[in-house]
Amino acid sequence: MLQRHDGRRAALILVLFAALLMHGTPARAAPAERVLNLVALGDSLTAGYRLPADAAFPAVLERALKAKGHAVTVANAGVSGDTTTGGLDRLDWSVPDGTDGVILELGANDMLRGTDPAVTKKALDTIVARLKARGIPVLMAGMRASLNLGPDFVSRFDAIYPSLSEQYGLVLYPFFLEGIAGDRAFNLDDGLHPNLKGVETIVAGILPTVETFLSRLQGAPRYGSIP
Repeated sequence: MLQRHDGRRAALILVLFAALLMHGTPARAAPAERVLNLVALGDSLTAGYRLPADAAFPAVLERALKAKGHAVTVANAGVSGDTTTGGLDRLDWSVPDGTDGVILELGANDMLRGTDPAVTKKALDTIVARLKARGIPVLMAGMRASLNLGPDFVSRFDAIYPSLSEQYGLVLYPFFLEGIAGDRAFNLDDGLHPNLKGVETIVAGILPTVETFLSRLQGAPRYGSIP
């Protein structure tokens, strides 16, 4: 009787073993993609001047990235009226620990006020250097000067963003307002700030650059985490 049960048990083991050989071992579940936390550090162009919160640049960008399958959050650290110096002054609390990358959009108010480009460049340089020291990569969103400020100012101001990007090896989007600057169809009645359609146009333009930026961040250790 014992031999009969032993035989049946051995036969069952052989059947199970054969099934494993035919179907293979169960596949391991793919690890969940790490959510990347971005901060958009900027002025009213980032903050969403006179727009609903969900229509501001960071919110629209986050939705566009998620629609393309990216696990990402984009925090709105835009302050209307902010200059590069103002952004530097609030940098530490605007970009908290756990930030994986920063989209830096500052300089428009410096330009409109006619601030010496040397002051603007120094502030942006310090922002990037301090973020780099914290291990936080930067995507530089550039600005261009209005031509009525004169050729000397324009050339000095416009050179800031590509120069710093080259110096620090940053991902650069040359002109944040590409495709909407001066076009009434994409701006509020003040002619300076994007409307809903303008924000969507900005996001569509910068999206491939942000995806390039995200590709750099993938696999990088989160700031403040233990390797």
